[in-house]
Amino acid sequence: MQRIVQIKNDIGFICAASCGGLEESRGPLGNKFDFCDTSDLFGQKTWELAEGEMARICLNIALKKAGISNLDLTLIAAGDLQNQCAATALGLHSFSVPFLGLYGACSTCAESLLSLSAFMDSHEELDVCAAVTSSHNATAERQFRTPLEYGGQRAMTAQWTATAAGAFLLGRNAGRVKIRDFLVGRIVDGATSDASNMGPAMAFAAADTVINYFESSEISPREFDLIITGDLGYCGTSLLHELLSKKDPYLSSIHKDSALLLYDDKKQDAHSGASGCGTSASVLACHFLPMLEERKLKRVLFMSTGALMNSTTTLQGQNILGIAPALRIERE
Repeated sequence: MQRIVQIKNDIGFICAASCGGLEESRGPLGNKFDFCDTSDLFGQKTWELAEGEMARICLNIALKKAGISNLDLTLIAAGDLQNQCAATALGLHSFSVPFLGLYGACSTCAESLLSLSAFMDSHEELDVCAAVTSSHNATAERQFRTPLEYGGQRAMTAQWTATAAGAFLLGRNAGRVKIRDFLVGRIVDGATSDASNMGPAMAFAAADTVINYFESSEISPREFDLIITGDLGYCGTSLLHELLSKKDPYLSSIHKDSALLLYDDKKQDAHSGASGCGTSASVLACHFLPMLEERKLKRVLFMSTGALMNSTTTLQGQNILGIAPALRIERE
């Protein structure tokens, strides 16, 4: 059985910011984003530079909201989907702040938040830190499948990689929304090598984390308002509910998937829903955290879900492996 790590100190969200592109601005949450660029280029010449600029803009918006400068930051933990986290490095190097580059595929948002909260809990000198996560549709498609210009037919099980970013500022004795504990999650075999059907591959890891969390926790699932996943989409959500129902049908009744909130399935061609690590980051920043701030929610289990694969491993027939780190986030 996995162990839940308790946060002993008061680590809270100072504020958060979200950025997106054209499709995100057209979706149900479009008016909640802090900034959207309908060209998806963010003033840059390439998609790769655009993603880095989006991350930079997002963090600057969060800093402006908080009324602090980059000089007040003691650590940044951030990541994206590009090789070697190139977008994050290109976008954030000008901040000149100690930096941890993270890669957990689409689980990067939860990974960055739990890493920061753990570091801050152990080191008093880390008093204001930032977590930033981004993904870009054009860069991800080029890296993991085929460039957009190729115009390949997408399977109905495929998901639309979000052009989105989320930035979070965490502080000691700050904010009304707190990170209370976390479960890192285990690598779980997704039982498929189909890169066009990653939702179900991640669902096994999500189910493993949820079941392990509540077997280890002293808090009943009925004391949670929501279990939030990152980007399982319609196919992955259906499988997750099937897996959870064998343990406790109530778990499915309080589940929400960020991938099903970002786009309008009737007006936007997202197929099985959103994907990309910017999905859970932007939806947490623009939707769920405000609900916690406004007391519409009190306690949630937030879990970004990642598919640990690349284009080479799937072409070689290797199964997609999943990971799903989770955090308990509460309104004070």
